[in-house]
Amino acid sequence: MQELEEFIVVSGKIETATMEVSTTQKFIGRGSHKGKGLAVLTSGGDSQGMNAAVRSVVRMGIYLGCKVYFIREGYQGMVDGGDNIEEANWSSVSSIIHRGGTVIGSARCTDFMKREGRVKAAYNLVTRGITNLVVIGGDGSLTGANLFREEWAGLLDELLENNKITKDQREKYKFLHIAGMVGSIDNDFCGTDMTIGTDSALHRIIGAIDAIVSTAYSHQRTFIMEVMGRQCGFLAVYTALCTDATYSFICEDPAPINWEKKMCTKIAEARI
Repeated sequence: MQELEEFIVVSGKIETATMEVSTTQKFIGRGSHKGKGLAVLTSGGDSQGMNAAVRSVVRMGIYLGCKVYFIREGYQGMVDGGDNIEEANWSSVSSIIHRGGTVIGSARCTDFMKREGRVKAAYNLVTRGITNLVVIGGDGSLTGANLFREEWAGLLDELLENNKITKDQREKYKFLHIAGMVGSIDNDFCGTDMTIGTDSALHRIIGAIDAIVSTAYSHQRTFIMEVMGRQCGFLAVYTALCTDATYSFICEDPAPINWEKKMCTKIAEARI
């Protein structure tokens, strides 16, 4: 422990207060989770930055001593098993950080929505000793991951009853740990400042609008730009601010009844 002297201003006077601050810092040591199985998958729509996230997961897992796996084609790969679940090494994620999309693939999976599909997925993980799962995806992907975690004990019981796994495996892999990383350009997930892909999407949108503005000025025309975002207006709002748009429409703040007149008035004023 070391002492830290703090200055406090009270009624014009400077006073000092002494408090103890712990200098002990806790670091995760190399090889501290040796032998544990960890898998990473990307699910749902792809977004820029997914590959960087996959790379970080794999290399941190290797640093911790885990046996790291790719699950290709998202939840479909986890249900199908086989070659879709592939062991990864340090070089597996070399030279992917600058690439868009996801190098391990993504797919919509109706099989995982059914319990039979989740039973198959659980079997494929247990047989490879995987009890730590990193899911990179949007709302639907993370909702599915949470359901899988909640059902894990029941899924193992079902596998044990059907003699697909042994009692030792049921006991050894009784806990499933899941970490969710939000891959969504919409930035529509609470609890994170900016989701994976949002910044790149905003950059692309602004670049496209900067090119279109030249044509708009040349022909004295008004262009209407539609951006993605579904029920979240983050991209629309930030695009409007960055490009000095005359008007913006977002789901969270519906336009007033007489918006047409107001918009036309603003556009006419800009041309005076």
